[in-house]
Amino acid sequence: MRVAIFGTGYVGLVTGTCLAEVGHDVVCVDVDQTKVEGLEQGIVPIYEPGLESMVKANHAAGRLAFTTDATPAIDHGQVVFIAVGTPPDEDGSADLQYVLAVARTIGRHLTHPTVVVNKSTVPVGTADQVRAAIAQELAARGVEIAFDVVSNPEFLKEGDAVADCMRPDRIVIGASNPEAVALLRRLYAPFNRNRDRVVEMDVRSAELTKYAANAMLATKISFMNEIANIAERVGADIEQVRQGIGSDPRIGWHFIYPGVGYGGSCFPKDVQALARIAAGHGLQPQLLNAVEAVNAAQKGHLYTLIQRHYDCGEDEGVRGKTFAMWGLAFKPNTDDMREAPSRRVLEQLWEGGAKVRVYDPEAMNEARRIFGEREDLVFCQSATEALEGADALVVVTEWKQFRSPDFARMRKALGDAVVFDGRNLYDPAEVEAAGLAYYGIGRGRSLHE
Repeated sequence: MRVAIFGTGYVGLVTGTCLAEVGHDVVCVDVDQTKVEGLEQGIVPIYEPGLESMVKANHAAGRLAFTTDATPAIDHGQVVFIAVGTPPDEDGSADLQYVLAVARTIGRHLTHPTVVVNKSTVPVGTADQVRAAIAQELAARGVEIAFDVVSNPEFLKEGDAVADCMRPDRIVIGASNPEAVALLRRLYAPFNRNRDRVVEMDVRSAELTKYAANAMLATKISFMNEIANIAERVGADIEQVRQGIGSDPRIGWHFIYPGVGYGGSCFPKDVQALARIAAGHGLQPQLLNAVEAVNAAQKGHLYTLIQRHYDCGEDEGVRGKTFAMWGLAFKPNTDDMREAPSRRVLEQLWEGGAKVRVYDPEAMNEARRIFGEREDLVFCQSATEALEGADALVVVTEWKQFRSPDFARMRKALGDAVVFDGRNLYDPAEVEAAGLAYYGIGRGRSLHE
């Protein structure tokens, strides 16, 4: 099938590449000329495992093209995806200006019956706005062309997006026209062979499903972080608690890992946007507001542990100290630092008068773009290099390569011999046996020594 996709971010680029991988003819549109030229040369603007090789292979095979020219792309597509960003507006609601701009562009250039697919995460009722914007442009041209607007939310995890797209758990299709559903079933047939993954529903339910899914996962994370903080106060170990509750199949093991809070492009903005949607309809979303508040507070918890350690000594807090930081991205297998907890920790350390030596396997360039060059920030080439001349280690992202360090060597490298483990990667007893003080999230022991 012939497909056009507006937007070459995480959603648009991954979706377009995976559709090309299974044989569809895909054209991706973006307004950023530099990004498009880079993609044509095989330069992928995001880090996502497996994506770069697939982009290059499908572009070389002629199944995946990139352009800034919307007109031929719309003419090309039997299906036209809208996969542009919906960033938070000033009040936390989703900003639809880019979605509606694409809708108007489609209306101005549509030449044949088309199914328009909202792939962006959008508030309930957006499909109606998209439909109205397209219809208005068609009316201005004085033409009548049949089109449908379908909601087909994405459920891609950053760091595992290619696998999620190629082997989806579910394919949600919200539509009122059975012919549009049938067309999308044909489009997704290669991903749907061994069992039917398509979940059909009305458009508004599909729009709400995406927000509800992310809000549910964010709720689990915030719940576990709150329980971890309780465990810390009462002297319990949250890792043992996690094992106890995760073994209950009604709860399960997913998203019950305590840490320094969630980040990224989805959970923060989607929880806020869903709360604003509810408030806009006269409902105060108490649980959603609490989820957001707990997460905001949790991002500062690691620094609270750091202060607790240094305020107990003779030093003036962290002033003059140097910290090694392992991890900058909000999660492993991505270079995405949007809403990343590392940003809060860095700002707090700098405000306290500390210097930081950082290392992340993929997010170093993004960190340079965000923070620039500054005297209190040193970019290191390895985790080991980050330890050189540091007083303490702060672990913020759970990259696999950070999981089994040489603690004896770490003890010799760190001036103050202390580890602040924001992801509970390490066994406290093993760390302490090497002569290092250990602080984790909800581990209890350092607080109650």
